[in-house]
Amino acid sequence: MKGRDKSTLTAAGRNDHISFGQLAAYSAGGIIPIALFNIAGQLVGLMGNISLGLSAFWLGLIMIIPRLWDAFSDPIVGHLSDNTRSRWGRRRPYLLIGGIAVAVFFVVMWWIPKGEAVHALFPSDAGFQRFQLVYILFGLLLFFTATTVFEIPHGALGMEMTTDPHERTRLFSGKSFIGNLFAMSTPWLFALANTEAFRGPGGNEADGMRYVSLLIAAVLIPLSFWWTAKLREPRFVKVAKQEKTHFWTDMKIVGTNKNFIYLVMTIFTLAMGFNFVNLLGSYIPIFYIFGGDKIAGARLLGINGTIWAITGVLAVFPLNWISPKLGKRNTLIIAMVLMCVAQLSKIVCYNPEHPYLVLIPTIMLSAGMLFFFTLGSSMVGDICDEDELRTGRRSEGSYYSIYWWFIKLGTAFASFVAGILITLTLFDQTQVTKVDSLQGSIRDMQSKIQYWQGYEGSGDATADGLRTVRLQTAEALKESRDYKAYLDNEIAKKPEKKKSGRAENDAGRKDVLSNASTVTSSLLRELEAVDRSLNQPVPAQADSLLRAAIPLIMQSGLTKARIYSYDLLAHLQARTKQHEKSREHTTRLTQNISVINNRVNALSPGSAPDMLYNELAAIEKDIEPLKKQSPYTLLMMRVVEIGLPTLLSLLALFFAVRYTLTEKRSFEIKELLGQRNRENNDGTVQPG
Repeated sequence: MKGRDKSTLTAAGRNDHISFGQLAAYSAGGIIPIALFNIAGQLVGLMGNISLGLSAFWLGLIMIIPRLWDAFSDPIVGHLSDNTRSRWGRRRPYLLIGGIAVAVFFVVMWWIPKGEAVHALFPSDAGFQRFQLVYILFGLLLFFTATTVFEIPHGALGMEMTTDPHERTRLFSGKSFIGNLFAMSTPWLFALANTEAFRGPGGNEADGMRYVSLLIAAVLIPLSFWWTAKLREPRFVKVAKQEKTHFWTDMKIVGTNKNFIYLVMTIFTLAMGFNFVNLLGSYIPIFYIFGGDKIAGARLLGINGTIWAITGVLAVFPLNWISPKLGKRNTLIIAMVLMCVAQLSKIVCYNPEHPYLVLIPTIMLSAGMLFFFTLGSSMVGDICDEDELRTGRRSEGSYYSIYWWFIKLGTAFASFVAGILITLTLFDQTQVTKVDSLQGSIRDMQSKIQYWQGYEGSGDATADGLRTVRLQTAEALKESRDYKAYLDNEIAKKPEKKKSGRAENDAGRKDVLSNASTVTSSLLRELEAVDRSLNQPVPAQADSLLRAAIPLIMQSGLTKARIYSYDLLAHLQARTKQHEKSREHTTRLTQNISVINNRVNALSPGSAPDMLYNELAAIEKDIEPLKKQSPYTLLMMRVVEIGLPTLLSLLALFFAVRYTLTEKRSFEIKELLGQRNRENNDGTVQPG
């Protein structure tokens, strides 16, 4: 009997060990909840605000709606996964379907309709922005639902792959390791989307993110097939015989487990703090450290994010050393203390003169967050073992779905509150997007005229130039037609009743738009005539046509730049009257844009290419400082970003110390479950 027991225990030990192949396949799934989930939660709100000019308040509000939907979808998916019986198991079908759906909807989420042609379809700016917000909302609903379909069964599978508490921590550490390894590239997505190769000469990061998302999908879809084929469900043979349960029965069992309640409240408050750091922490490098320079800010965010990811990868090793020695709860408490210290260090480390000091709190925060996310999932697995000992059933899907929903709810609630707080700090997203539009039009003109610098009209240059000028003329025609439709739509709009005193629909703007519409109509006729001549089989006087086309091509961009310049000036003039706390700052910006507006209006499309290019370059250089936010806004952002996560970490400590499932008790439960299984295998009747 003793020999049989010893061999049985040895076999059980081997079964509890996770092979490297299974560890690698399972860990790869961390890409979705760790990397892509955070990208959606952080960058959609950030880009919607600073790239599309949408209200931070409304963006924060719509970010919470998918989480309310998750309150229904997460437990349903968990329950369905627990009760699925298929030839491929109860978890693996969801890994394939969910992984592919995440890839598809990640792309859909970033293709937000924008541009003057779409804008012209709506009778007002407010209507266009409402349309964009609704699109973002539905994109998020689809993406997060797909994430739920994947992550709930994936997390539940990790809990049932082993009964050893330390092996379980190792498994979820692997998931964090690969997720953070992939996350090394994700902080650079904002910077990558800001490169001209992705956004184009006249676009911004919202345009660039469309094409970046296609790269992500191209990686994710093949991975979905791989991990589905590779992973196995070691307990499915036993669970397949388990009687199916009712949804509300599972929810009642989960909701009455005290240790689980304390754990999810800890996770909820920490997830809120984590999201405050990620959301407001993106604004501070761009607008405080670099004064609104998105490219420099994106570079720092990329470096900061890479350091975050590297730290997260390396922190797996001390976690797997500390946790077995001190226990999971004590290790989690150490992580919270580390996060509090990291937040307080930002008081010194947020320094425009030494921007890379931000890496110090980043390293501490990343280690703390890695500990908390990894240990949380592992501790849910321990709770599931305790529940199996009590009820005789495995309900990992139901437990993990509620756990994951609290992470999502904490993230969403923080997004909503952050949206309100960004509004209260008087952050001016309209200023940022209008500067972007003006800067984009200037860059677009520079890109087009760059080819013609030094052009002298030689035969070879004329032949080569004809091909280029045909393309540029066709682009200018399409651009001018779309812009004419936009101008006519703007002129036809009825004045909107706004308390904010926006100047877009005042009489002065109507005159500017009417003049621009007249200029554009004349420009269209001239461009059409030149286009017909250029597309003759052998155009006569090719060099003359080419020289005539260049000013017309420049005029289409210059008309846009003048409108953007006027709109920015009008916006800042109106804002100067509205907000006393930022009045001095706005007055200074108004003076600067007034000078730039005069310079833009003085530009002549018929100037020599070299002269025009140099003037455009000088104007672009002077435009960048116009993105600066007021000192009051930047101070309040730092107060909120440092203070709120610190308070939430302290609150999480209050819940964590009440968690009573110790490491010793977890191993006792493992032994009791093993004894029960051996008795069942021997045909012994299990005691009630």
